[in-house]
Amino acid sequence: MGDIAFGFQAAPASDLHKSDQALYREVMADCALGQELGYDAAWLLEHHFSDYYPTPSPLLFMAHIAAAFPDLSLGTSVLVLPWYHPLRLAEEIAMLNSMTNGTLHLGIGRGTARMEYDAYNIDMNEARARFAECYRIVEKGLTGEPFTHDGPFWKIDKSIRLRPDPTTKKVRFYGAIGSPASAEVMGDLGVAPICLSTFPDKLLSRILERWRARAGTAAKDAILPISVKMFIADTDEEARDLGRRFYPPYFDLQCTHYESDANPWADIPEYQDFSRMFANLRKLTDPAELGPFMESNLVGSPETICRRIDQLAALGFNYFMVSSATPGTPLELRQRMMTRFAKEVCPRYSSAMRAAHAA
Repeated sequence: MGDIAFGFQAAPASDLHKSDQALYREVMADCALGQELGYDAAWLLEHHFSDYYPTPSPLLFMAHIAAAFPDLSLGTSVLVLPWYHPLRLAEEIAMLNSMTNGTLHLGIGRGTARMEYDAYNIDMNEARARFAECYRIVEKGLTGEPFTHDGPFWKIDKSIRLRPDPTTKKVRFYGAIGSPASAEVMGDLGVAPICLSTFPDKLLSRILERWRARAGTAAKDAILPISVKMFIADTDEEARDLGRRFYPPYFDLQCTHYESDANPWADIPEYQDFSRMFANLRKLTDPAELGPFMESNLVGSPETICRRIDQLAALGFNYFMVSSATPGTPLELRQRMMTRFAKEVCPRYSSAMRAAHAA
């Protein structure tokens, strides 16, 4: 098994008793702790118009984090490309990259919430095509060379070159995977996949297999991230008690944000996989139904968590993005678990974190 890197999800855990500003301050506190503990990167989400992780501008937040913690790498999980003008996005990426010492790990995707698409007045039936074209324009821009573009959604007739110079250091891109078909799209784009551990292991294996078949040389030595929920405690039952307490509000917010009870993707051919995936989301608001979810994530004692990491690493994943930032989870508890995970689990797999804790 090769070396594994660990990042953490820097997400405002929605709490109706706290202002968004207070939640953002907690994210900064997580970033301070994460850097101290030796985590590779802080990863942010993009969501709009709801209480479900209210971070509508990850790049703006990342610039704020970079000013305070310039050596901490930063990531997104994910930027929803169809909602952006690709030139503006490419400029902001180049500018952020020039302001940080760490690596930018940019997860990108096409988004799932219909209400967000409707608010931006963008047709979800165009999501996959807009995603691919936007990425291609960003990719051209980040070469630092003058370029033009002629596509169905965007046209750049006069040759332009991005400023600031975007070639100061490499930006790493990862594509969000919702199905094996998505894996092939990302493979064709030469973008590494970013997956969720809640998918069955057989499906995760098939996703990586189909991605490698299409990615060619891009698959060699690729960073392959997986997003996992993490609750760590002395015993499995203590950790699962935390899960039964804090995961139901998380899934309730998810159901509301994605309008999953109404199945808003029923008439959108490109989203049929999501329609099936979200069909049973509501049942996860019942603590009694959370067993399989917790088993597929990192919920348990350090030994149980290590066994799950071993299983996922055997599939090929070599970067774990862990999250304890669920709605209502107290900052003190979240940070205690981040610390314990960093000290008791990560050094078994990460030479960088072994060195950090030895120092």
